[in-house]
Amino acid sequence: MPYFNPVCEPVTVQVTVQTSVQNSDFFPAVPGGAQKRAGRWASRFLAAASLGVLLMGTSGHARAQDFSSGMILEDTEIGETLKAYARPLLIAGGIPPESIAIHMIVDNTLNAFATEGGNVYIHTGLLLRAKNSNEVIGVMAHEFGHIAGGHVIMVASDIAGPQTISMLGTLLGIAAGVASGNPTLGIALMMGSQRAALGEFLSFSRGQEARADQFAIKVLNDTHQSIKGIHDFFERISGDERLVTINIDPYLQSHPLSIERMSAMEAAMQASPYTDVPSDPELDRQHRRMLAKLFAFLKPQVTTLQRYPESDKSIEARYARAIAFYRRGQFDQALPIVDSLLTDAPHDQYFWQIKGDMLLSQSRVDESVVAYREALKYMPDAPEILTSLAHALVESNKPENAPEAQATLKHALALDSEDAGAWDMLARSYAQANDTGMSAYAAAERAILLGQFGDVARYCAEAERLLTKDTPTWYRLQDIKVLAQNNLREMRKRR
Repeated sequence: MPYFNPVCEPVTVQVTVQTSVQNSDFFPAVPGGAQKRAGRWASRFLAAASLGVLLMGTSGHARAQDFSSGMILEDTEIGETLKAYARPLLIAGGIPPESIAIHMIVDNTLNAFATEGGNVYIHTGLLLRAKNSNEVIGVMAHEFGHIAGGHVIMVASDIAGPQTISMLGTLLGIAAGVASGNPTLGIALMMGSQRAALGEFLSFSRGQEARADQFAIKVLNDTHQSIKGIHDFFERISGDERLVTINIDPYLQSHPLSIERMSAMEAAMQASPYTDVPSDPELDRQHRRMLAKLFAFLKPQVTTLQRYPESDKSIEARYARAIAFYRRGQFDQALPIVDSLLTDAPHDQYFWQIKGDMLLSQSRVDESVVAYREALKYMPDAPEILTSLAHALVESNKPENAPEAQATLKHALALDSEDAGAWDMLARSYAQANDTGMSAYAAAERAILLGQFGDVARYCAEAERLLTKDTPTWYRLQDIKVLAQNNLREMRKRR
């Protein structure tokens, strides 16, 4: 729930900033699995946001953010659900789970794709249209097959200049209205042609698709899960293709189906002893909550209340209604629902988290701190919740809260060192504690992440003037300066 959102800096995609952070004198070592992979390039030019993120209004209060198409979403709860889906498949396929990062993109269309560095991107439209956890798991298994087979978008090598970067942003539905050229396509891409271009740019051969299918079938069988989910998903979208060819989902464009593929899938279903095995009840429970949360955050309130009416007393329906009221600032209706959920599930970290979000939105800062601390009792290593607590502590504007805010942010950044919003809050917290040198250092970390290289030089100069020379933090400042200089030089060459 960081209050600061990264901005588009498309020409800075080649920056790498994670390697030296753990050398700082105040920083714990970064766990091996927590370091971000190559797909973090996306945060350079995609607007990133967390579900439940707050935007300050003119009244001094905050409201839940509306999410635009193309935005990459971060959400601890949904991320943990997708990890639970993925982990058995990756282990069965011989892929280290910590080498894969799964991201959500706000887009109503059905699509998912893999990029270099073990990154899988899933459109929210696909998650919302999946009928059960088994369908999502089947699609993920297929995408992991592309990673295992090396059928991925070569981000670092293919994105070489501003035109290509801008084109990829357009293809992902991010930079609506931006025209750019790709030599391999030989056409100008405008908003109306994004999906067609996406299919061409991301498309796999039928042989690659068949091999990814075989990988999916194998890992589903090895984990005793049904192939029916992926079969039914493919069959349903291929039916849509036959009915309305003008509105083909991007998944079909980038993952061409064929009679042979569907026949092979049907044969595998008949041969598998697990075809009729039902979905894991716990995964289906998580799927219903994920669906309710996504739906409530992404759809209009009236649509959410129609889908999850007052008569539906299920956990997921109440969760959705609470979020729908929260997004409209109707806290008198939202908070009682969350309190009822906590009565039923007092140790649910996500209910405590969203209660904290609601309280902070009302400027009830001290109460939000209590809620976030409660959430962290049950999930102490969640960067998003840690950052939310730190946000509340910083917003309290009380110098006595600065040490806890700093410790909390260091913990969050040890888990996710590339969270620009966390660095920004750390700079604010040091400023509140009158530690100008460390504030400037944290601001430099934020600026390098966002490609704001002019600011990097200014913040580094201020930090060097105030901090002790030859300490780990001082050496980290030298790394940051070199990174900024190298990228400025590269930008000038491209121009």
